[in-house]
Order: sequence, then structure tokens, then C-alpha cells
Amino acid sequence: MNATSADVICRRQTVTILFVDIVGFTSLVDQLDCADVRDLQRDYFGTVSAVVRAAGGIVEKFIGDAVMAVFGTAGPDAGTPAEVQCAAAAAVRAGLLVQESLRGRLLSGRYAVKTRVGLATGTAMVDLEAARDGGYGMVSGSVVATASRLQAYAPHDTVVVCAATQQASADAVDYQELPPVSVHGKQSPVELWRALHPRNAAVSALTLQACG
Repeated sequence: MNATSADVICRRQTVTILFVDIVGFTSLVDQLDCADVRDLQRDYFGTVSAVVRAAGGIVEKFIGDAVMAVFGTAGPDAGTPAEVQCAAAAAVRAGLLVQESLRGRLLSGRYAVKTRVGLATGTAMVDLEAARDGGYGMVSGSVVATASRLQAYAPHDTVVVCAATQQASADAVDYQELPPVSVHGKQSPVELWRALHPRNAAVSALTLQACG
């Protein structure tokens, strides 16, 4: 029996959104056949998904070579200040670990890739029913567009975040401030920070603890 609109649990809360993509993916695809693209994507998506899930996040969707993930939707304390900080820190560490996991590695044994990661923290509408079904389409709001655009602005092999993400995770991650950028849909330039490394934790260890 399909759930009706009344059965769907939906709430507005603060979450952290992560976007990651492969630099130059379109040009690479133009040089490969279908089987090669499939193998590359499977390896890449599998690596990113494993890191996100180990960090307590949910893979919300795949878009071409991009992966969107959301942190901070699970647990009875989701949306509380402490949980927002925990989720933001977990998301940024996941972004760093994704790049560490892919750096110097040949996907499908043949393809060296560079990635860029963008994160934003803010209020979104969260559909918990979609979360239980696997995540697709579970989050809506301007924070999603902001994270996607920051990922597009990120230099190769870097993780960049908005001011809200930096503030929420400042106790857990060291940052370098970058020049503000003008983002479509925002009246004022967006403050930008580059995540350098987590404090008191090895990025290369897949031991990130889920919030909650």
C-alpha cells in the first residue's frame, strides 16, 4: 500500500549538504566507451558512498558524476545545536576523506581523477519518508543550491564550505579563509572557507562516528 501525503513525515530543520564531483568528467567521458564509464562510475560512487555512510550521512542522489549527501537528519536529537555541530563536522571530515581516498588512486585500475567538494549548512525541508526509502529527493531548500554552487567554485582537490558550516565545525576542523564569491541567487557575496584537516583525527582512517 502506498503512503498518502498524510503518512509522510516532513519537517524543517538545519542540515549540512555535501556535493562532490570529478573535475573534467565530461571531457573524460567523451574519450571512453559505455562500459568504461560504467566501471569508473561504479568505483567512484562506491567509494564516495562508503565514506558518507560511515560518517553518518545519507547519499541523497547521483547526478552525472556528482554525488549529493545530507548530514544531520537522523536520530532523536536531529536539528538541535549540538547535533548540527556534530553533523557539520562529520560532513566536512567525510569530504576530506573522500579526497584522501581518491587521491593517487586509479579508478577501475586505470583512471586518475581529481575531485572538488562543496558544503553548506542551513535550514531545509526534510522528508523523513524519503530518507527511509533510500534518500532520493529527501531534502529541499536553498542550502542545497548553495552547496552545489560552492562545489563548482572549489579549486581542484579541495573542500570548501560556507560560513555556517565553518562556524558549526570550527572546533573539529582547521580552516583557511578564502575570498568571498558571488553566488547566483544570493544578494551578498558568500564567505568561503577551505577545510584543511580535522583536529585530533586522521583523515585517512575510516572511523568517523555517526551523530546521534
